[in-house]
Amino acid sequence: MRNDTPSAAVSFNGGRVTSVASAHESAVTDLTDPHARSLNVAVLGMGYVGLPTALALAGAGHAVLGLDVSEQRLADIRDCRVDLVPADLVRLRQAIAQPTFLLSADTTLLSAADVVIVCVPTPIDTYLMPDLSPLAAACRTVVGRARPGQTIVLTSTTYVGTTRDLLVKPLSERGLDVGTDVHVAFSPERIDPGNTKHTQASVPRVVGGVTQRCARRAGALLAGIAANIHVVSSAEAAEMTKLVENTFRAVNIALANEFAEVGRVLGLEVMEVIHAAATKPYGFTPFFPGPGVGGHCIPCDPHYLLWQLRRDRVRTPVVEQAMAAIAQRPLRVVDRVREVLSDNGLPLRGARVLVVGVTYKPGVEDVRESPAIEILSRLRDAGCEADFWDELAPALRLNDGSILKSLSDPVAPDYDLILVHTLHPGTSYDRIAECPTVLDATYRLTNVDHRMVV
Repeated sequence: MRNDTPSAAVSFNGGRVTSVASAHESAVTDLTDPHARSLNVAVLGMGYVGLPTALALAGAGHAVLGLDVSEQRLADIRDCRVDLVPADLVRLRQAIAQPTFLLSADTTLLSAADVVIVCVPTPIDTYLMPDLSPLAAACRTVVGRARPGQTIVLTSTTYVGTTRDLLVKPLSERGLDVGTDVHVAFSPERIDPGNTKHTQASVPRVVGGVTQRCARRAGALLAGIAANIHVVSSAEAAEMTKLVENTFRAVNIALANEFAEVGRVLGLEVMEVIHAAATKPYGFTPFFPGPGVGGHCIPCDPHYLLWQLRRDRVRTPVVEQAMAAIAQRPLRVVDRVREVLSDNGLPLRGARVLVVGVTYKPGVEDVRESPAIEILSRLRDAGCEADFWDELAPALRLNDGSILKSLSDPVAPDYDLILVHTLHPGTSYDRIAECPTVLDATYRLTNVDHRMVV
């Protein structure tokens, strides 16, 4: 099926679909003029990537349909009860007041979109194996609603070949020729939650199309919300790009954690050493140690590569060891808690421990894959009376499914040990010093003289 005539675009207006005339073909193939006309864009998945992406597209003048399977998530977005940087919160309030910004769980509306962007999570399970079920379900929905003239962009980090396996092949089976009838590309997301320095608009975007025409279509849209577009030769090259980015970070974070242990043994402040090394203007990129790695990127994404390579019996020892070290890091923190308590003549069982901060990074409410989940779960499983205090995270689901709530006003001297996991900007931590035993897993609490490090 060819689509040589201009397609009919639609605008999403208060939950209804209204037809308007358009010239889809000529507009989106011109990378130099991404604002040639407003497109109707559906963003599937309104999480930490999808929502900022939808807001950026709305700000660029497009009619946006934000789709999510969770009605609660959609309600939170409508009420602005979401974790966004201040600038995006302003954009959200502006967007939801516009008839061209629609939030819905109704995937039948996908067929009305000119462009569909898939932004669903790609987690791993408890065995560190990729869980492709959310992405596979999303792609099945998109393929089922696809129509001639659409451009489909996959952004979720995944294994090399996913775009062809989950989109191109099923679309072809439906009789849609990719590159002629529909256009498909992979463009990995580069959104860092809570980061106001490197915003989506200031970061270049990599685009790999199934064909050159697919790349032009996707690039034309994304050029309006990114600093610039870097086109690679294929969707597979773009998929691999994201895996390289996050595996690079994983390996270097694992190395930084090792140097933190070395620094403690040698009586050196590892942060001082890393900052000194970073004064070299070439050949060194600073990475910093911590209690572990959270979020749905570093602890998850490299496992998609390792999983894929097992099929061909390909070993990547550096990556394998780095990911093993990252997975073990929260356990090392628990061991260090046990060691410090033992040095004070206390067993772990029955000891009172307060974990300060449980989100996976400072300044965000996000607790996905947070090391604190594993740390608190293991402490409590060992009989430790472990609590936590975090002004941004009111509750935390532990490994056994139980919910642990944050204390509102903990009294530091009541605890045998305080474990500092995450330090949020703008929060006062002066009370921590009132506890005689402070274990700093952030390596940043330098104003507490008697603090120890992991």
